[in-house]
Amino acid sequence: MMHTRSEPAEREPDTSARPPLVRELLLVAGLFLVYKLGRQAANGHVEEAFRNARGVWDFERAAGLPGEGEVQAVLLHSHTLVEAANTYYAAVHFPATVAFLVWLYLRRPGHYVWARRNLTAITGAALALHLLFPLAPPRLLHATGLVDTAQVYGPSVYANTPTTDSMANQFAAMPSLHFGWSLMVAVGLIVATRSRWRYLWLLHPALTLLVVVGTANHYWLDAIVVSALLALALAALRLPAARVPEHPRWPAVVPVQRRTSPAYARSGGQR
Repeated sequence: MMHTRSEPAEREPDTSARPPLVRELLLVAGLFLVYKLGRQAANGHVEEAFRNARGVWDFERAAGLPGEGEVQAVLLHSHTLVEAANTYYAAVHFPATVAFLVWLYLRRPGHYVWARRNLTAITGAALALHLLFPLAPPRLLHATGLVDTAQVYGPSVYANTPTTDSMANQFAAMPSLHFGWSLMVAVGLIVATRSRWRYLWLLHPALTLLVVVGTANHYWLDAIVVSALLALALAALRLPAARVPEHPRWPAVVPVQRRTSPAYARSGGQR
């Protein structure tokens, strides 16, 4: 007889990687508060923001990037379409990211910490850029000829007068966290799941990119820069290897040869 080796143990979710809930809530809330206060601290550089905007616009044209107006022209063909784009910009960005983190925390705790660190890294880098490089969005730069779709068609999350907006810094277009967070959501879900359809999550950042550009809230370069920041974060903050739980295994057993007497062997096994 021959005993076969047992099949390797299947990998199981490492629930020990899930950090304490209260600590995570306080941490995420604290990071969000610091970011909001930081954006407000970057406010007020109006002349520099418009000067940088003109430079970005000219650089994109010199680099041969397509005009943001080409995307907006598609949206403006339909009142319903442009309103849907404005709603997507206003309502999907933050809730989708929160839902992503909650799902990872509950179902993929090892991936959750990795994703939260990457989101924190690109958000911190974005805040630094907002302080160092204030940038007016294309909807505020007359040279672009673009329409502020949120103000014209609604809904809008910004005040009518950017310089007096106490709720948001409208001169923090570089980089686009709308796109950066959506890209991280897609990458995180692709890595954390095994469905053959998981690459369809890339539709989220693709749609977000068309929305932020078509509504004239961001330049192409804003998305390019945040993509580079995310690539650096992903390279530096690698996903920890999943631990395989230890299970008892049957020891390997070699074939056992039947012992025979010399007389039996000489007879060739014939009785």
